[in-house]
Amino acid sequence: MVNKNQNGFSLIELLIVFVVIGIVAALAIPGLLRSKRVAENENAYATLRSMVSTQLAYNSSNGRYARLDELNALQQQGLGTITPPNTLVRGKFTFIMNPTEPSDALLKDAYRITVTKTVGGDETPYTLDVDETGRIIEPFGSNHQ
Repeated sequence: MVNKNQNGFSLIELLIVFVVIGIVAALAIPGLLRSKRVAENENAYATLRSMVSTQLAYNSSNGRYARLDELNALQQQGLGTITPPNTLVRGKFTFIMNPTEPSDALLKDAYRITVTKTVGGDETPYTLDVDETGRIIEPFGSNHQ
């Protein structure tokens, strides 16, 4: 004799729950990864904005623009890690000056900082430029996502 008052879930009910969880995860994970990429890119953009304001302050005090190591020192090493030759690394992003080691005479009138993202897999390359005008430019072909 079979007891019809058994408690619990049937195998079919459990499989349906797992399938629904799988579908929800498949829909949510790409959006989460995209949001993470956008947040990383926005962090690089914010770092460049901070560099621009620090460059203006440095120029008014010293009569020339700062190198990356000088900018990082003014920000109490908060911009990233300096690696030779005068390159700043912050997370997946590398900030370089053009030229890499500008002279004081060149920095009297101008500077240019380029940030690039180290990409892997299916990520889209990301590049930003800023110069003494303070305009942050996203070169053609760079994707803000």
